[in-house]
Amino acid sequence: MSTVALNGITKRKRTWTWLYFLLPSVAIMLVFFIYPILLTVFYSFTNLALTGEAAKDLNFVGLDNYSRMFEDPTVRTSIWNTLIFLIGSAVIGQQVLGFLIALLMKSKNRWFRRIIGTIVLAGWVTPEIVCALCLYSFFADEGTLNAILTSFGFSEVTWLYTVPMITIILANIWHGTAFSMLVFQAALDDVPSEIEEAAIVDGASKWQVLTRVTIPYIKDSITTNAMLVTLQTLGVFGLIYAMTGGGPGTSTTTLPIFMYNQAFVNYQLGYGTAISLLLLFIGIILSLFYIRSMKE
Repeated sequence: MSTVALNGITKRKRTWTWLYFLLPSVAIMLVFFIYPILLTVFYSFTNLALTGEAAKDLNFVGLDNYSRMFEDPTVRTSIWNTLIFLIGSAVIGQQVLGFLIALLMKSKNRWFRRIIGTIVLAGWVTPEIVCALCLYSFFADEGTLNAILTSFGFSEVTWLYTVPMITIILANIWHGTAFSMLVFQAALDDVPSEIEEAAIVDGASKWQVLTRVTIPYIKDSITTNAMLVTLQTLGVFGLIYAMTGGGPGTSTTTLPIFMYNQAFVNYQLGYGTAISLLLLFIGIILSLFYIRSMKE
């Protein structure tokens, strides 16, 4: 047998060997990721329900769930609330605050960084439901914030009813800022000090060094962190549900809250799965936007 033929057989054996090692991962992905998505897509075209006649007789209803979804004014309100929550707590809140904390810690000594880092990380490692209960106690009518205000002679404010969106935005910022801080801290540590020193020698101010040297150098880390934080915040449910339940009214009803209410409160699983696919579609669009930004 020729050497070329032997090499071809060897390459095929290596290929099959790699495929054998990949089979468990592929099987897990098919069972726990691809199959649930396909099942969700199928159920979104049905009248699947937990009670009533639809619970006994599953029927294909075509695009009825989607037409109902786009005609429902609560869906538009939920999309708007979701975007406000995303921009306020993820794109602006966690990104900016995390960057500022990392920047302030950059030139500090090791003990200062450890103490501040531990304090900020406390909010991140706290389970979401515990974080929600803590912030609920803080913003409640007889909570910590009103106790502080009344001690200085100010009147109490019903935060969870007057400005409920701001309260859940602040809660999510407190809960998730540590992740952004860690990402930016690692990115800032990788910025060569020689570049910044050269810019200072050339007469650049601290602001110019930050905006024209440091931030452009870590722009990939900024975009990656923005994508991860945005996608994580897009699916936040427990924090909002425990603090406001989506209310008062629909003022804090985001898409995950609305999806839950339709699927497990009103028992309309078919309609709920259609809303979940809308949420998935928004996540895909945002991911493509961030990926394209990283390429540019």
